[in-house]
Amino acid sequence: MKTLKLTLLTLLVATVFSCQETTSEEKVVSEPVTEIQNDIEKVEPPHWWIGFKNQNLQLLVKHPNIGKATPKMSYQGVSIIKVHKADSPNYLFLDLEISETAKAGQFNITFQFENKLELIQTYELKSREKPAEDYVGFDSSDAIYLITPDRFANANPKNDEIEGLLQQGIDRTDNYARHGGDIQGITKHLDYIEDLGFTAVWPCPVLINDMPNGSYHGYAMTDFYKVDPRFGTLETYRELADNLRSRDMKLIMDQVANHCGLYHWWMEDLPFKDWVNYQELYEEHIDNWDWKVTKTSNHRRTTNQDPYASKSDHREMADGWFVSDMPDLNQRNPFMANYIIQNSIWWVETLGLGGIRQDTYPYSDKDFMSDWAGAIMTEYPNFSIVGEEWSYNPLLIGYWQEGHHNNDKYDSNLKSTMDFAMQKHIVDALNEYESWDQGLVKMYEGLANDFAYTSPKDIMAFLDNHDKSRVFTEFKGDITNTKMALSYLLMMPRIPQIYYGTEILMDDFDNPGDHGLIRTDFPGGWEGDTVNAFSGEGLTAAQKDMQVYLKQILNYRKNSKAIHNGKTMHFAPEDGVYVLARILGNETIVHIINKNENPLELDLDRFEELGLDGKSLKNIISDEIIIWDTSIKIANKGSVILTTKSN
Repeated sequence: MKTLKLTLLTLLVATVFSCQETTSEEKVVSEPVTEIQNDIEKVEPPHWWIGFKNQNLQLLVKHPNIGKATPKMSYQGVSIIKVHKADSPNYLFLDLEISETAKAGQFNITFQFENKLELIQTYELKSREKPAEDYVGFDSSDAIYLITPDRFANANPKNDEIEGLLQQGIDRTDNYARHGGDIQGITKHLDYIEDLGFTAVWPCPVLINDMPNGSYHGYAMTDFYKVDPRFGTLETYRELADNLRSRDMKLIMDQVANHCGLYHWWMEDLPFKDWVNYQELYEEHIDNWDWKVTKTSNHRRTTNQDPYASKSDHREMADGWFVSDMPDLNQRNPFMANYIIQNSIWWVETLGLGGIRQDTYPYSDKDFMSDWAGAIMTEYPNFSIVGEEWSYNPLLIGYWQEGHHNNDKYDSNLKSTMDFAMQKHIVDALNEYESWDQGLVKMYEGLANDFAYTSPKDIMAFLDNHDKSRVFTEFKGDITNTKMALSYLLMMPRIPQIYYGTEILMDDFDNPGDHGLIRTDFPGGWEGDTVNAFSGEGLTAAQKDMQVYLKQILNYRKNSKAIHNGKTMHFAPEDGVYVLARILGNETIVHIINKNENPLELDLDRFEELGLDGKSLKNIISDEIIIWDTSIKIANKGSVILTTKSN
């Protein structure tokens, strides 16, 4: 695995920026901290840990004219190696070395100015709560429940409005306003999520978005170390993680390395002239900044792989801002690179994460992203990261997965990427009329593309998410097609992700694709809701049936080693029927998709190589037992899922 050591970044920056050597060969004697002092405006990371493989830590220090100060400290096992001045006089970057002899504890860093003024900041090193190997990430045994926190459940109305933030109030009639959902709302309903059969929860970002509008979605962070108080606190975030862990479930954190929010605290005083991309353009137009003057990305993500791509096209893609209120972070600046890597590790350690989902993966500097993933996976060898590559081209999806044999020798260090291609194949397959080159063959050939992937079972598949139209809408309100799509998703060699509300047929029919409508409030999450999907009160018969259907499949899947890691075999669709099997040891699951409206009798001779002749199989939905003989009767259009397991 190719990894980035923060030490290498430190050596790199030393050749670029002025620095002061402050190392000493004298024996260090720790000075006891008698009183905690916080004279400095901001130090990030706010604390750190002992016992990492990488013994280097870089502190961002922000304070008026701190660039004129000389930092000193005395703590056994910890040394200041270098001090870096920034372009702004209000920043210093301190390179610390934390040796194996360092112990958990607090120590003071003294910042001494020429006029003898001293500012003191108490810093803390903590003991790690568990070994690095125990940070186990999500895999093909998991099923992930994706939630937009503002729209799921409001358990604490007291935090709906926070004085001093740029966007005030909630308005549930406005799809783009805040609605009041919070972290406690997720924690409160973990029984519901677990009972459905999910093993992991992925909330969209809950870090603060102190933006004048659109702050509900979470992807325009204005402080990478602060939970949005309208969602809760660091304590409530940790409570969610702890509750999940107690259920043997995992918390996946949605992170953003590509951009921040326009109102991020550092945008008022950027540390370096190249802290964000197109920074000179931004500073020139800061008083009239809008979409008209923004240099936005051209979104040509293929420039990451295209051997013929022009440098200008690639620069526009990677350096252009995603939108005008999301500054594009320059990860080629080594201090920014350090900052992002350390921030990710800080959250893994703070929450005991079970994985990271990285937003807009191909938009960041791709060499940095390899270093970022490599640094995390070096510290946590059993961890998982999934990157968002919104592409329907399997070649692009495969490119980003660790170990893929790319012609340009690029190794992403990324375990998982997102399967937008399969999502489209499934929707097309079930919406289209059957013919030689339409219908189920799209699904069949989509799965056949797995030859292009290093590890298909480590790719995350889905039918809808917070950015795409609801799958029930994509199937034009066809419940049977929706069920067939979901059952196939849960049988494939993949890590499945399901968006909240899919289990009750939530839709965006009124304006398909509208983000605010896609992220509709989950019924029952607010006091006074007339429909409560958590209890079932007010749901239609079809909604209740879908809940039960998903619950049956998910809970079977949870204990199926054949689905998690078994061999996959499928048979080309014929006469509107497509058969997929998963096999491991004595367990075989047969998934039959039937698009015929009329009853049919399926001849089983074609499937002889499955080795099921004469065996009893149970329908996991109806519990009906059948004998695999010459044929089976299929009464209706839909999915049939059969298993050789008796319980």
